Amino acid sequence: MKAKDELPACPVATTVQLIGSKWKLLIMRNLLVRPWRFNELQKNLEGISQKVLTDSLRFMEADGIITRTVYPEVPPRVEYALSELGESMRPIIGAMEQWGIQYKNTINKE
Repeated sequence: MKAKDELPACPVATTVQLIGSKWKLLIMRNLLVRPWRFNELQKNLEGISQKVLTDSLRFMEADGIITRTVYPEVPPRVEYALSELGESMRPIIGAMEQWGIQYKNTINKE
């Protein structure tokens, strides 16, 4: 997790810094449903590169938003899930979803 002095003074800027990238938001959208494996995420997130997915997952884990579980199997199985902190963002993502639906409905009426 980032130290308090590493975060912007503005709380909105703090949120944007933690989840503001396109890919982080889409990763979170998926993880709200269930835990995902790396390859599943990469296939589902059309256009994301392996490097960007890896970096995004690492940053989100370091920030405490997701958890990474390695199962002691051969071959090893790794799953990513939202942490308790990540789960607390469920209403925010839900509000974004509702706004997006309303926006699409508005522009479709024109």
